[in-house]
Order: sequence, then structure tokens, then C-alpha cells
Amino acid sequence: MISEVQFQTELQLLISNAIREDVGPGDYSSLACIPDTAHGQAKLLVKDQGIIAGVTLAKMIFEYVDPMLRVKTLIEDGAAVKYGDVVFEVWGSSQSILKAERVVLNSMQRMSAIATKTHQYTQLLEGTDAKILDTRKTTPNFRVAEKWAVKIGGGENHRFALYDMVMLKDNHIDFAGGITRAIATTKEYLKENNLDLKIIVEARNLDEIREILLSDGVHRILIDNFNYEDTKTAVELIGTKCQTESSGNINEKTIREYALCGVNYISSGALTHSVYNMDLSLKAF
Repeated sequence: MISEVQFQTELQLLISNAIREDVGPGDYSSLACIPDTAHGQAKLLVKDQGIIAGVTLAKMIFEYVDPMLRVKTLIEDGAAVKYGDVVFEVWGSSQSILKAERVVLNSMQRMSAIATKTHQYTQLLEGTDAKILDTRKTTPNFRVAEKWAVKIGGGENHRFALYDMVMLKDNHIDFAGGITRAIATTKEYLKENNLDLKIIVEARNLDEIREILLSDGVHRILIDNFNYEDTKTAVELIGTKCQTESSGNINEKTIREYALCGVNYISSGALTHSVYNMDLSLKAF
């Protein structure tokens, strides 16, 4: 994953672009009917149940829109919430609260849905040594928040983007001329360009597992779309030479069985691409 400095930079870029997109030259609905001297207060109301996420991001959004806004947090990120819970209260300029409202809600609703699904998956892994990972199957320009939500829900982050880890998948291997050549040329490239990046290699069958194991320098083998028995065999073949990760066909019904095969990690794009937003609202009071 990226550094904390870059993580914060990505968040600021997300916030500034989201406000630019939503507000543009001005929130004319508020400007037209609410005096710029008007002050008010609002509460973040839960109309659903699950794991809340995005509270800290919401405070960053309010700060960006108007540093004079004040937020009182009642429920922290990662807590279980139910219908009727109030997560925070915000007070200050009425125009500023309304300007930030939609970006706050859109962000928190999606982050909470992701955190909730991640939490469900982590519960299914209890008693095993496997950890759940996200993927790059995220919403464009919202990845940093979605990966943050996975962490809040108890999961772990895979690589952030194409530049912070090498992942040799089927197309890379085929275009490069095979597994062994792909690994060798990758190691040469990293050395020549003074890049300290971990290498993950995808395997489509047990023969490819065996071929990968002939090369040094592989951090993790991605055991992709294997059945349970072949996954167990792959884990036995790999042993402690490198980390193992299962992917493909991962859902609520299969995740525990793959974990019991002995893999270190299980990655699932469903954490970020197959969720329904948590129902939240910001109500004046």
C-alpha cells in the first residue's frame, strides 16, 4: 500500500474534486433562500444497520468546505449501528452544512456498505489464519475511501494501484512469453530502475504453481479460480517458500472453505464492487 503521506494527499484530492463536481460555481439553492449569516445544526441519522464508516472523512469534508463548522462525534468509525442511531452532530453556517451534505452522505453511505460487507467476511474467517484483501475493482476517483472502508471493516488492503506492487497476471504472463520469462524480466527491470517492489504471480493451474516455484524472488502466489482440493495441493507445494492468496469464486458460501485450505490471504472484488449503500441522512434539528 501507499505511504500515509500519499494516503492523505489522495484524500484531499478526492474531497476537492468531489466538492468541485457537486458545488461548481455555487450552491444556488442555498444561496437563493438562506442568508449567509444564518447558522444551524444537523445530525447524521442512521436508517439502516451495519458498520459505520466515513466519520473521519466527513469531518475532513466539513473542514474543507468551512473550517468554522464544528462536529461532535457520537459514534466512531468501525462501530456497529442500527436504525435511529445518531452518528454525529454538526453546527455552524447553514449554507456550509448544505454545501457539504451530499458529498458527506455519498461518501459515508458507500464506505459504510463496504465496511459492513468486509466485517461480514472477516467474521466468516474467524478461527482460520486467512485474512481478507480488497482489490483494484473500485469506483474511479474514490479508491482511497473504499480501501479505507475495507480497513475500517477489519480487512486488509492489497496494492493501491499499478505502481506500488508488481502483479503478474495471466495476460502479463502470456504477453511476456511465459511465467519464467515474465518473472526474470521483471526482476531485471526492478533492479535496473532501483525499484523495491514485491512481486505477486498468478497461477491458473498446478503446473504453473510448480513453474513459479522454480524462480526466486516471488513474494506471493495468487491461486486463481482453483477448486478446494487443488488449492490444498497448491498450498502444500508452496509451503513456506512464499505467501499464498486465493481469488476467484469468493463469496459468502465459499470463503471459509478456501480459508480452511490453508491460504494466507483471500482477495475479493465483491468487497467494493458489489455492495448496496447504507441508508443515511443528514437532518436539521
